[in-house]
Amino acid sequence: MAKLLMVRHGVTEYNDTRRFCGFSDIALNSDGYRQVGKLRDRLADQKIDAVYASDLDRTLVTAEVVSSGHDLEIVACPELRECNYGDVEGLTFREIASQYPEVSRLIANFNLSLAFPGGESFQEFIDRTNTFLDRLKEHQPSDSVLVVSSSGALRVLVCTLFGVDQNHWRQIRLDNASLSIIDTYPQGAIISLLNDTSHLKEVD
Repeated sequence: MAKLLMVRHGVTEYNDTRRFCGFSDIALNSDGYRQVGKLRDRLADQKIDAVYASDLDRTLVTAEVVSSGHDLEIVACPELRECNYGDVEGLTFREIASQYPEVSRLIANFNLSLAFPGGESFQEFIDRTNTFLDRLKEHQPSDSVLVVSSSGALRVLVCTLFGVDQNHWRQIRLDNASLSIIDTYPQGAIISLLNDTSHLKEVD
């Protein structure tokens, strides 16, 4: 296993307008580029041995910027994509409540029975995301691995690594361009940093 430097992608227009953005391939906006530039500067002297990122533009670009200067290939991982929201992609919660009232009820009263029409069930999302952990078996505890993804996928990994029931997934907050650090071992995991955005103060 390894030390994980877990990074959520920089902000996008969908984030700013609070729209559900799962498989939609939305780019970083200008603020997002500034955010990830700040995170790049923060990690400039950090040892990084490997970089993994979701294969969508907002996460790949974040990984490219943050890891620039480390001369590492970015491994694109489809399993690290955000949940596939299907028919509600691009909608706000209010729009979902109007068009898909039963889905909005399940979102508001979150539990693992949640499923998105035309997309994934939450359990399918969890199972897919957790396959990423197989990639870490090739690493040593001394390795530092940058993992760039969306909030949902990273929260699934946090719950899994700490043996927390995924029903608590919603109680974890990971902001755009945040950094979390987790040391992983065969026996378990230790968290030393969660949702840190101190590097963004000048941007915000």
